[in-house]
Amino acid sequence: MRIASPPGSVTAPPWQREQRRKVFGCSSFSFHRTDSQLSVLVHSTHQPTAQAIVGGVVSEAAGASSSRSSKKMPTTAGGGTPFFPRRWILFAYLVLGVNAAVYLRPAARPLLNLVDQNGLENEIEQVRVSLAAANHMRVSWISSSSNSPSSVQYGTSPGKYESSATGSKLNYGFLLYKSGTIHGAVLGPLENNTVYYYKCGGMGKEFSFKTPPANLPVTFAVVGDIGQTGWTVTTLEHVQKSTYDVLLFAGDLSYADYYQPRWDSFGRLVEPSASSRPWMVTEGNHEIERIPLISSFRAYNTRWRMPYEESGSDSNLYYSFDVAGAHVLMLGSYADFGQRSPQYKWLQADLARIDRKRTPWLIAVLHAPWYNSNEAHRNEGDDMMKAIESLLQAAGTDLLFAGHVHAYERWDRMFQGKKDDCGIVHITIGDGGNREGLATKFLDPKPENSLFREASFGHGQFKLVNSTHAHWSWHRNDDDQAKIADELWIQSLSSTGCSLASKKMR
Repeated sequence: MRIASPPGSVTAPPWQREQRRKVFGCSSFSFHRTDSQLSVLVHSTHQPTAQAIVGGVVSEAAGASSSRSSKKMPTTAGGGTPFFPRRWILFAYLVLGVNAAVYLRPAARPLLNLVDQNGLENEIEQVRVSLAAANHMRVSWISSSSNSPSSVQYGTSPGKYESSATGSKLNYGFLLYKSGTIHGAVLGPLENNTVYYYKCGGMGKEFSFKTPPANLPVTFAVVGDIGQTGWTVTTLEHVQKSTYDVLLFAGDLSYADYYQPRWDSFGRLVEPSASSRPWMVTEGNHEIERIPLISSFRAYNTRWRMPYEESGSDSNLYYSFDVAGAHVLMLGSYADFGQRSPQYKWLQADLARIDRKRTPWLIAVLHAPWYNSNEAHRNEGDDMMKAIESLLQAAGTDLLFAGHVHAYERWDRMFQGKKDDCGIVHITIGDGGNREGLATKFLDPKPENSLFREASFGHGQFKLVNSTHAHWSWHRNDDDQAKIADELWIQSLSSTGCSLASKKMR
């Protein structure tokens, strides 16, 4: 059975479309919630599109697909989407009989007070794992003692460590702050899809992590702009409950913003998740801590070392890695990206080495979005897009994940500002729970190719099912329950003949 629509499309399988027709009948709704009002659009359609209605949830795309034929409705005082009084929602339920749920955004949550003013709380803490070379994992942690050994004992049974690895240690200073001793050791070679138990520095509690599978399927958790708030805790809990293999982080980690103890509190906060699955991160603007005589990314580069050398990069700010059937580009929005820059030259060489028979999926992650209909951070990614969008499009990049804007938004396949069946699906997911709050103001009217947008906290999951099809879902933090608010199926460009790499395969 053919699952996807024609090449380059981003629709759902036909059996889901049929199921949705049965559920929604001949009417569709698009609900939009802001901090000050609740709104609902009623559309008369005979067969809602799969892009408009996804997984039993009506997306904002429904409004885009049918608004041309509807009458002009009054707008909010702020120029937002049309709205009705709440009694119209009751009318929709009772008269039209539509099976839809209205989302009422919960209130903001306070900052967490996790900072220990007296230094580290434990002898061994802030334990996390990341991918290294093929079949290897890097374990990182911080100790309160500089005499603690940089060694990891590990094995496949609890309490039984058949192997060990020894790494290196360092620390850094930032004005009056001095970090604990930061350790890193590379474990391997490791078996794929296997749980390993390990202990750092020969002391403390036992941790465990699971290595990714060698082949598809594989699942990525995707987050951005997490910070350290009550909503951060909710996001991390939802991520930890999911069955993901690797986490992709689109920048803005701790929101330390020069106050270094917050890097420590962030490490403690994410340890339960980051110690059990590989976390792969790229930098955001809040990782920039620029003062005279101190490098801009000192804390980030020292604490969160990624496999940049293994991918031929000269900087921890941009790198790539392979996992199962995917090649993932972690790009630097705040490193030079001009055509003569090291990042541009590295990217050219990296893309030329991709073997799409082995990695049919190509994913990019960066911080500042290239396509953005939110009023926040408008056009901040334009220069980078002009510099390297053609490189990524020619290589057949399937999706690009970004953060920075504190909301969720999904665009159609795009290239050079227009919809393109061989373009890149752009998803902004800077809604992890940061202290600055949500970016609630979107442009009105909504751009035609912005298929879904909502200012809510949450995370994403991207499951590569096989070499040709994958499933994306965005999970909204809804009163402590992770609700799927947007989802779609996508076909890999390597299977459609769009990319240069797929043409070489033929």
